[in-house]
Amino acid sequence: MVLDSHMHVGDFPYFGVSIDRDGLVATMREHGVATGMVFHPDHQLVRDIIGRTPGLYGLVWVNPRMPDAVTTLVDLLDEPGSRFRGVKLHPLLDGYHPDDPMVHPVMEVLRERRLPVLIHCGHPIFSLPWSIEELIRRFPDVSVILGHMGHGNIVYINASIDVAARNPRVYLETSGMPMHSKIREAVERVGPDRVLFGSDAPFHHLSVELAKVRVSGLPDPVTDAVLGENGQRLFFGAMTPDVVG
Repeated sequence: MVLDSHMHVGDFPYFGVSIDRDGLVATMREHGVATGMVFHPDHQLVRDIIGRTPGLYGLVWVNPRMPDAVTTLVDLLDEPGSRFRGVKLHPLLDGYHPDDPMVHPVMEVLRERRLPVLIHCGHPIFSLPWSIEELIRRFPDVSVILGHMGHGNIVYINASIDVAARNPRVYLETSGMPMHSKIREAVERVGPDRVLFGSDAPFHHLSVELAKVRVSGLPDPVTDAVLGENGQRLFFGAMTPDVVG
């Protein structure tokens, strides 16, 4: 089963990118993606879509600069039947240092609920791997996913792998990182259970992102782990997620 750890839904006019619920489901079906995590700053948009779409689950896009950020997060995670499975942080777009004290209450919520956080990683000034590591060191018992594992800069890619190698609760997510060889290196250095497939759809094309994992030279069982099993274990534990029909 392929699980996409990093998908978007809705409009992102700053980037000229948009995809609605039906478009996302169609591209998942076309490329054999069974289930995945979606997010957008509009919590209610995501809540509505994941609530009526088998195979879609959510991460709460938290902007800790907002005064009601923690209250809103708790409400979304704790409501009956919630399909939110963790948090998305975007320090670059929302403009804060990853280890700013205003982020710490968000991490406390995740620590209490044993849920992961996906953090955009790979751009100065606020999403560099070394800065995110300061937060990781402060909350070593929270699972942190380095989204894009450094993105397009080899210095940041190598640093992301280094951060994951140093910190046992850190996962590397593959979307937007252009080097298939670095996926294999990440598995070799960090372990086959801490690399996660993500597409960043619709910012990146699912066919390209899937091919990048499949041509990286991993043994078939490890490829299967990266494409789905690792994400299922991290986001769902012993629970089996439902899938796109």
